[in-house]
Amino acid sequence: MGFPMIHTIDAEEFTALRNSLKVLDVRSPGEYAQGHIPGSVNLPLFTDEERRQTGIMYKNAGREAAVLEALGFVGPKMQDFVKIGRKHAVSKKIMVHCWRGGMRSESMAWLLSTAGLEVYLLRGGYKAYRKYIRESWNHPSNLIVLSGKTGSGKTEILKQIEQKGFQILDLEQFARHKGSAFGAIGEEPQPSNEQFENNLSDAWLKMNFEAPIWVEDESRFIGRVNVPEPLYQQMQKARTICIDIPKSMRIERLILDYAQHPKELLVESITRIGRRIGGQHLKAAIAGIEKGDFAAAIDIVLAYYDRTYEFDLDRKHRSDILHLQCETAEAESNTQLILKHFSAEKVNHPDL
Repeated sequence: MGFPMIHTIDAEEFTALRNSLKVLDVRSPGEYAQGHIPGSVNLPLFTDEERRQTGIMYKNAGREAAVLEALGFVGPKMQDFVKIGRKHAVSKKIMVHCWRGGMRSESMAWLLSTAGLEVYLLRGGYKAYRKYIRESWNHPSNLIVLSGKTGSGKTEILKQIEQKGFQILDLEQFARHKGSAFGAIGEEPQPSNEQFENNLSDAWLKMNFEAPIWVEDESRFIGRVNVPEPLYQQMQKARTICIDIPKSMRIERLILDYAQHPKELLVESITRIGRRIGGQHLKAAIAGIEKGDFAAAIDIVLAYYDRTYEFDLDRKHRSDILHLQCETAEAESNTQLILKHFSAEKVNHPDL
């Protein structure tokens, strides 16, 4: 009886198969940390140092010498590779990739296949996967952008919309950042930009592009990561629903969101935008935080963010933005108002 086959498949097939099988990423830990396929397991053929030494050997002494060096590193680990491969295999099937689909993944695929596993190898490796997801952002979609000034509770409304059966793409959740200067407070550390794109693409590729996809209005950058440019351009052209909530209500919401956090974090966050709000305003805002007068501090900061929001909205040069006046900051009521008007808009615009 021969060994199970090694199947070499493209990035689209590989992505679809991930729903049922586990992925082994045989790149080095450093490569994996920079960005990896969501849910994959790092089973490095080489450590970062071993990879560096093999590269030096290849450059100085050629391919044969580098292969011999590599075998010295890999040989003692082969038994562990097989044990880990079998542990993660589903019905004796496993998926494998490296950076370009070259020697590292081919070697691991050979080893695991000789150990009785059926292996699915990613043609072109992680590089091909990245090309595939970058191209996916160009897919035409039916985006509905939810816009509104800082403190309007857009993220909470987005969650309510999802609970009512609509598709959402929560950019801030994937970015682990709320978008403003205070956006990192209370959040886990942000992923690398590469990993942000990888994680976001998992949700994007599962969307029904014919049906509405609700997304919160964002700038290009959410903290240190940026929205993929083709997706950002689609958002700029998409149907937009803009909610207008009184400033006093937005201040109350932001006090609830941020006042419980350490004052030094709030001061540090305001200081980041100090030049943009002005020296005197910065001093007054910091004084408000230190005295516990959060309403005064937030009022100062919102003056800057409201101007920025209005400027960005005007830049869209759009006449079809739907503006909704909200009399409450309560997410459920505002969600009902939005969906009521959205349903009416669908009657007049069947393409929504």
